[in-house]
Amino acid sequence: MESVLNSGQAENPLTVRRILSLGFQHVLVMYAGTVTVPLILASALKLSASETIVLINACLLTSGLATLLQSWGIGRFGARLPLIQGCSFVVLGPMLMVGHEFGLTSVFGAAIACGLFTLLVAPIFSQLVRFFPPVVIGCVITLIGISLMPAAAIWLGGGNPDAPDFASVDKLLLGAGTLIITLIFYCATRGVLRNFSILFGLFCGSALAYLAGMTDFSAVTTAGWVGFSLPFAFGMPEFHIAPIVVMCLSMLIVMTETTGNVLLIDKLIGQPTTSRRLADAIRADGLSTMLGGCLNSFPYNAFSQNAGLIMLTKVTSRLVLIAAGAILVGLGVFPKLGAIIAAIPSPVLGGVGILMFGMTISAGIQELKNTDFNNEKNILIISVSVAVGIVPMAFPAIFHVLPPSLKLIFDSGIFLGGFTAVVLNAILNGYGART
Repeated sequence: MESVLNSGQAENPLTVRRILSLGFQHVLVMYAGTVTVPLILASALKLSASETIVLINACLLTSGLATLLQSWGIGRFGARLPLIQGCSFVVLGPMLMVGHEFGLTSVFGAAIACGLFTLLVAPIFSQLVRFFPPVVIGCVITLIGISLMPAAAIWLGGGNPDAPDFASVDKLLLGAGTLIITLIFYCATRGVLRNFSILFGLFCGSALAYLAGMTDFSAVTTAGWVGFSLPFAFGMPEFHIAPIVVMCLSMLIVMTETTGNVLLIDKLIGQPTTSRRLADAIRADGLSTMLGGCLNSFPYNAFSQNAGLIMLTKVTSRLVLIAAGAILVGLGVFPKLGAIIAAIPSPVLGGVGILMFGMTISAGIQELKNTDFNNEKNILIISVSVAVGIVPMAFPAIFHVLPPSLKLIFDSGIFLGGFTAVVLNAILNGYGART
């Protein structure tokens, strides 16, 4: 098990044990995010506990399969980059609307249809890479990091803003303590040990929470050992025009975020983003979304927060994410393993989230350093694009008068800011300018 694998990092060769450990860290980072989607949907649609478990297991299983497809790659499906896939928050609002109006089977039908739509438009959408010079890439990556901070804040407060004890002193102290422990470990270690700073922080934070009586692992003993939901467990999917149109519009935002994630990971690796790789990544999103609709799950895209972990560990090998995909498949098949991770308190995730999401913001700023600031047009592009992207994050109700389909698009700061940056760059610097 300790044989060295060729990972392209000769100075710190990856052993099987290290690959699994790093992959497990990636799973810990994204686990809460991907199970939140089925939890919220199940609660809103008043599903039973057994139905909720089916959705959660299906999401974990499909997340693993989607991650393997994206990182390993099959033919023209998958970017072959260290990307981890999870249920997309972008489509949660539309799914709630579709679920209330048409039922859960229509949600799955719309997922299958919008996945097919994503597959078909991937070659066209991928051509937009020429519109992403450093000034645009920097704006998009910066906005990705900023957009993740509200999630870190919600985690820090306990995960449920409507709870009476949300953001109580003990929760804030737990999150702050987790952050401090993670920083101390990161600064006090070097080399391979430093790669485990997030895992160490999560472990210590969870231990503190257990000692303080803020979490328990009783659910681990009651969870089943094996649980696998059959395809179409809720019935055959239903296809209606309105839900399909709304979900397809939301997938345009998903594709925009996928573009930003691919640009970010390519930047970390030190390679240019090609139209082919971007198209392959979007195709994987589409196929995973179709698979999700068949396996009682939902649309998928790459999770941005894991880029922060890559920046901290400096490990860009896709072997790590392939391992993470295999672990997710295991969690989807063995609910007892998933229950262990589910016991990690939200404030602990919030503590490490602040660090990781902040690293994503810094990556965007570093990319903006490649921009020619002697060109006042670039300053204008950055200031306007970032400001426009932050508007819906700072005040989400700003576009409440718009129809639901348009509101969905304008509520995405990443889409709004990225689109503004692309248009302003094309107008001010010219078509395809690389400044």
